[in-house]
Amino acid sequence: MLLLRGVVAVVLAAGLLLGLDGRSSLALVAARPAEGAVAVAPQPPLAGRVVVIDPGHQLGNHHFPRRINRQVPAGGFTKPCNTTGTATNGGYPEATFAWRVAGRLRARLVALGAKVVMTRHSNRQDRWGPCVDERGRAGNRIGADLKISIHGDGSYARGARGFHVIAPTDRRRWTHDIYRPSRALAVDVRRALAGDGFPVANYVAGGDGLDLRADLATLNLSDVPTVMVELGNMRDRRDARRMTSDAGQRAYAAALADGIRRSLQR
Repeated sequence: MLLLRGVVAVVLAAGLLLGLDGRSSLALVAARPAEGAVAVAPQPPLAGRVVVIDPGHQLGNHHFPRRINRQVPAGGFTKPCNTTGTATNGGYPEATFAWRVAGRLRARLVALGAKVVMTRHSNRQDRWGPCVDERGRAGNRIGADLKISIHGDGSYARGARGFHVIAPTDRRRWTHDIYRPSRALAVDVRRALAGDGFPVANYVAGGDGLDLRADLATLNLSDVPTVMVELGNMRDRRDARRMTSDAGQRAYAAALADGIRRSLQR
């Protein structure tokens, strides 16, 4: 009799785990976390990564000609500390464009879990620099995964428009250790910008949007993979309209974040 009651109890318990439609609820019961278990949140995709963002120039550079014109190391030669940058025909400064895109890019990368280091922390008329050698070395001592320098071009060539991405050439002692990953980063960034509908430059870099240069301190002095992006020609009416708009700046930042994420997750 006791054995029979035990069998009946097991059958009844099993019946309670069956829904009216006949499907077992055992899977649902098993899926419930055990009492006292701690749920572990998934890691953001760029957790633990360090990215340096270099917003080109500084709004007040033109007020400090002696400081920005002094010569600094550039990778086997010297160059002026910095320049004033270009502007649209309406006077919108490259420094402001780079600063605003950089801020939006920083926010996106932080949301993805990355630590972001900026080479400048303001966009003001009473500030200058930092010099290109300091920008070039940014990231070397902090174990950065990559560095991206943001700029706008200022070509007066008729019809010149579009973006291009600059990577370092292979130079022994200077860039031999980073030129391959830098070029891979450049390809990822180019693909992201073009994929988001930004036109590739039609006046430089051979028309493919990828330029290799050996004359830029920002690239030559880096020990981490690095690229410089000229996101458009600020002298072109169509590029300028996009580069000065909030929507355009957000779109640039979104594409750059996509390219950086793609590179870091390769």
